[in-house]
Order: sequence, then structure tokens, then C-alpha cells
Amino acid sequence: MAASEKPEKTAYVYMVRCAGGQLYTGWTNDPEARLKAHQSGKGAKYTRTHTALGFAYLEACADKSAALRREIALKKLTKAQKEALCAGWTAEKE
Repeated sequence: MAASEKPEKTAYVYMVRCAGGQLYTGWTNDPEARLKAHQSGKGAKYTRTHTALGFAYLEACADKSAALRREIALKKLTKAQKEALCAGWTAEKE
């Protein structure tokens, strides 16, 4: 790696549970900062109107590209499939 290149940060894909039970899916390099942004109304447009409660799912990915691919795959799942994935996840796993 050249001196001017920065090592790529770990990227994460996540689902946030909203107050009405909805799941919002996205990606980030800093999960805690992103959750705070969603909760403060400075995150995604969707979570500004659907209050974000906390992570329902969080998965580390190799890099941004992998996280973006995984985000697309998660968004294609049915609500039942997303709920099953969330049910098997606990914060201690990360």
C-alpha cells in the first residue's frame, strides 16, 4: 500500500427498528454515529418521520462495496425474512 493510500474502514450493513415496527436498512462506516444521526432526525429522510429506536441487525462487511451489495440483498428480502434475520441477531455478536 502506498503512503498516500488509507486503509479502508470496516463497513457495516444494518437494520434499524422504527417506532411503528418498520425496519430501515442502510450501511455505514460508524454504526454508533449513524444510529445517533437517525435518532436525532439527521439521518435518512425515512427515519426523520419514522422514529428510529435502535439496531435490529448489524453485520460487519469487508468493505464499502461488500456492504452496498449486502444492503441491496437485504432490501430484497420479505418482511418475514428480515424479521427472522433480526430475531437471530444479538448485539453481543458484533
